[in-house]
Amino acid sequence: MIRRLSVAAALLAASALAGPPLTTIQDVLYKADGTRFNGTVTISWRSFVAIDNSTITTQSLTVKVVDGNLRVRLVPTTSATPAATYAVTYNSDGRVQFQETWAVPSSAQPLRVRDVRVGTPSGAVSADTGGGAGGPVQESDVVGLIADLGARPVKGPGFAAGRVAVVNATGGVESATGNPSDCVRVDGSSGPCGETAPSFVDGDSPAGIVDGSNAMFTLSAIPDPVTSLAVYRNGVLQKAAQDFTLTGNTVQFISEATPQPGDTLLASYRLSGAQAASPQQLYPGPQVLCSGTGASTNSSTFANLGACTIPAGILAPGDRVEIRFDLAHQGSASGSTFAVQWGATTVVQRDAAAAETLIAGRADAAILAVGAQVSWQSWGAVLAFGAGVGNAADDYNSGIAINFQGKVATGADTLSLSGFTVVRVP
Repeated sequence: MIRRLSVAAALLAASALAGPPLTTIQDVLYKADGTRFNGTVTISWRSFVAIDNSTITTQSLTVKVVDGNLRVRLVPTTSATPAATYAVTYNSDGRVQFQETWAVPSSAQPLRVRDVRVGTPSGAVSADTGGGAGGPVQESDVVGLIADLGARPVKGPGFAAGRVAVVNATGGVESATGNPSDCVRVDGSSGPCGETAPSFVDGDSPAGIVDGSNAMFTLSAIPDPVTSLAVYRNGVLQKAAQDFTLTGNTVQFISEATPQPGDTLLASYRLSGAQAASPQQLYPGPQVLCSGTGASTNSSTFANLGACTIPAGILAPGDRVEIRFDLAHQGSASGSTFAVQWGATTVVQRDAAAAETLIAGRADAAILAVGAQVSWQSWGAVLAFGAGVGNAADDYNSGIAINFQGKVATGADTLSLSGFTVVRVP
């Protein structure tokens, strides 16, 4: 009795370990030109229950086909619960050639591909489509889908539509925060574009006694960088290290260049501070915005001798516009008058005597957050040196026009704009 029980237990164990029944599909595959197919056949399926109640889980199998020979063993699907099929993909020459569906019956003899090839039956569970008796396709049922989804970026907690995308520390896509006018840095942070705008001092009058013996004068602030300092004596640019030296905000003239009584000193420079030492702007270098010769007039009312229009978007707070101009007066019957306008603001207007033949001058506009601070200097062969400083409230954001105007007292004389240059200095 014990021996019989042992034999029965052994048979049951062998049956449990034997696995579900298998059907062999064996065939020789050819291409249309008569040569044998070489490549791989990928067979995939959805979960189903075999005829012996074995659970077959979702998976796929890749079989190599060499010299046309295909051999694979599969669990029958025609007797499965629910009825199932295999999705078969043929790959050759590095790409998918075609696809088909197999329904495999139970068979003790090997079957050929034509014996199992069918269209996907209505209501059957296919390896690559959902619906029917199998219900919707789960992500885990699609081979490779979970890995592909894991490789793509995902929305982070700070994601918002209509803003610049940045990648957070965990690889999620979030949106940059800040004001609409801010710039986004490489690390995803944001802040004002160009950091703090640089600042300038124009038309600064160095403090000190101009008596012919005093050679030391003090600026209102420390130039930074020191090379930004431009010192003018009676409108003539002085050369650093040749005419003067700079220590902090102290200008020391050499003995040969010591200002004399009646001399006028003006200075322009960039202000101290980290924001001025390394400005970051759209246009980091000087730009010649306009230059050329102008027109002539013998009108007794103001006539336009030349113009320069600076387009919108060129100027920003901290910029400086340098305007240079030269005029010539022909004739000696009457005097002349010239003017330079910044938008609707007259920066400089001077009268010259009839004996005046040549006039030169410059104007500077220091661009502020609103409007500009303007300064000027002019002189001539007879005309005394003059200078001044003021404010112009004109809006430069939509562009600004610079006009050179002139007139003469009588039509016998002529006033001409010999040339002009407008330079933007960041």
